[in-house]
Amino acid sequence: MVGCPVSKPRPFSKLKDQVDFGEESLFANAGWAIPLLLAGRSADAAMIQFELAEPRTLTDAVRLLDPGDETIRPIAGGTALMLMMKAGVFRPAKLVSLRKIESNYTAITATARGLTIGAMTTLSDLEQSPDVRAHAPLIIQTLLTLSNVRVRNVATVGGALAHGDPHMDLPPVLMALDASLTVMGPSGERNLPVADLFTGYYETVLALNELVAFVHVPAQESKQAAYLKVTTGAVDDWPALGIAVAIASDADIVRSVRIVASAATDKATRLTSAEAVLKGNRIDDKLLRRAAEAAVEEVELVSDMRGSAPYKRELMRVYVQRAVRAALDESGGR
Repeated sequence: MVGCPVSKPRPFSKLKDQVDFGEESLFANAGWAIPLLLAGRSADAAMIQFELAEPRTLTDAVRLLDPGDETIRPIAGGTALMLMMKAGVFRPAKLVSLRKIESNYTAITATARGLTIGAMTTLSDLEQSPDVRAHAPLIIQTLLTLSNVRVRNVATVGGALAHGDPHMDLPPVLMALDASLTVMGPSGERNLPVADLFTGYYETVLALNELVAFVHVPAQESKQAAYLKVTTGAVDDWPALGIAVAIASDADIVRSVRIVASAATDKATRLTSAEAVLKGNRIDDKLLRRAAEAAVEEVELVSDMRGSAPYKRELMRVYVQRAVRAALDESGGR
């Protein structure tokens, strides 16, 4: 799913303990009026009917979206949107498919400065790209345990961001790498740091008639980076906590650092207090403990089916330290 934020028939803050959006599902579309059987309904139950539009350009796709109508939604991979429809959380009047828009939105281009990734690029294409491996190896490392191959073959980069799910693996990683977006709307393009995209639980700053067009990732270069996640199930499950770190150091002194937490918070969140503890200092065990304490004091942690807030607080104390150590380790950083 790429583009505008999730429609909200009910506040998502009230839904997080009722529906688990972490389990991905796939749905094959066919025809212009597609019936979808809601989960838990019998074969004789009423089906949802909706219109499917298939524009050929991103500009036309934006025109088909209505800033005042939350029942009109864009769809690309659909791995999360279809699950929401099955759960009855979202009932569309129209879906605007992005599958047939221009091919440059599925391309990955590289320069010495970094990567430009089309928002319709699948996670599998991202994982297999030699340019991504060369310029942003942390992304490759992250994708190895992001969901499963079946989902990665369909899910898109833009959708992983626009959906606003705090359990997603890519948002904290892209924030740590200081990535930015090109967003397309009725008035044209605008640029947006990924760090400014999320406003809350399944909430983003995107208008209903805006679509993510490109993701721009600066070259990782000499920065050491790592992403660690704690899962209560399989290794590729949604995390109870994710920590992404990117560090630039000189003679063992931290010159710049970005630390981002996800899953334990209602949105991917920079841990600026922890960053301030590390910046300008030589890292040792005592300093890492101070940074971890600053992190747990800085953010409000949320309880869900993957763990209570006190449990996640202890996870954060441990994993902020581990993630920094992993980034500084050659095997963890690149």
